[in-house]
Amino acid sequence: MLQKLQNHLQINFPFLKEKKLLLAVSGGIDSMVLVYLFKQLQFDFAVAHCNFQLRHNESNGDANFVKSICDSFSIPLFFQKFDTKQFADDYKLSIQLAARKLRYDWFYELLEKENYNYLLTAHHLDDSLETFLINFSRGTGIDGLTGIPNQNDKIIRPLLPFSRNEIESFAKKNAIKWREDSSNASDKYLRNKLRHDIVPVLKELNPNLLTSFERTIANIKQSQSLVEDASKLVYKMVVEESGTLLKINLKELLKLPNYKAYLFQWLKQFEFTAWNDIYELVYAQSGKQVLSENHVLLKDRDSLLLYVKGNSAKNQVYCVDKESKGVKIPLNVSICNVSNIFNANSNCIFVDEDKLCFPLTIRKWEEGDYFYPLGMQGKKKLSKYFKDEKLSLVDKANLWLLCSDNQIIWVIGMRQDKRFKVETNTTNILQITLQ
Repeated sequence: MLQKLQNHLQINFPFLKEKKLLLAVSGGIDSMVLVYLFKQLQFDFAVAHCNFQLRHNESNGDANFVKSICDSFSIPLFFQKFDTKQFADDYKLSIQLAARKLRYDWFYELLEKENYNYLLTAHHLDDSLETFLINFSRGTGIDGLTGIPNQNDKIIRPLLPFSRNEIESFAKKNAIKWREDSSNASDKYLRNKLRHDIVPVLKELNPNLLTSFERTIANIKQSQSLVEDASKLVYKMVVEESGTLLKINLKELLKLPNYKAYLFQWLKQFEFTAWNDIYELVYAQSGKQVLSENHVLLKDRDSLLLYVKGNSAKNQVYCVDKESKGVKIPLNVSICNVSNIFNANSNCIFVDEDKLCFPLTIRKWEEGDYFYPLGMQGKKKLSKYFKDEKLSLVDKANLWLLCSDNQIIWVIGMRQDKRFKVETNTTNILQITLQ
């Protein structure tokens, strides 16, 4: 097993030899074999152990055991104790999810604080099979059928090519000590039920189950790669990016026979869960939306707009004093006196200073707002103006108005109001520019 691991590391993770490594060690057989192997291969590593205080004296015994092993081999040890039950109650999480969040948050904190390069865990081939079955039983996309990845960012799982039987045989042959976790014997959790009741039956039906599983996973990963390549190609034809805003062209999207699959590929990274609602949004009326924790997916005419949730600025008003040369917030707007008009455009206007009432204000638009667009006849409601300009709901939400005594001087970045324009008798000209 030692030679097989060495070959695996040389082929897939040759960079690890020169790095500082942190090994996640529970005290169980898998993690203790991991410690033994990396000690034999003379890697530079430390151990991180979590005490979740879920098994009372047994949890404390695990911590003492790991400490004794690290002391005997002169391995640096980082130790953390968690009140897992309280954390789960506070954040309305299951015990398993709470423990996972606590340990990985701490692991990443350690990596950064102590300048370690990678975290290594002892997940193996049977763990990957169980993960596959869990995802399969709950319903998943192709990503959920690829098992446990060899690497996620700074987390590496070097024992994935090895079965549980290989690890147990190696531990016994080399007299490696470990602690048994009594909770592993319980069928309370789905993973344990699969491990004890389902996987043995599958192995009985197919003695080469793990070999077949490895081959299947390799095939699925190849298919996943094809899906990602196709998704990227179609993305360029259907999706338009503007900063953090994504605009999905529905006319082009609906030409695709499998448009739902493409939507899933593009949007899954934004942590949406209501996929049926998203698919129905394609045919919904404008204004309908689906939310994830941090993003909004909005139907707007012939598009789906994806943007980051933001704090509402609806009631925020920013003042511009006469003495100031502009503002930086919410927009970078500069103001200066000039002697004549030149290069006026949507981002640069010229107004008669004597027609203004200071302080000027910058605010969001409201229903009922109207202005007298320069170059047009009469007044126009902003809502009608926006409709004529074919602005999306997101565009309208991002617009700001420059006002004098609540009269609109400028729909910033779009159109000036003619009431404040420079006349032949104007003596004081202000140039206002959106930087």
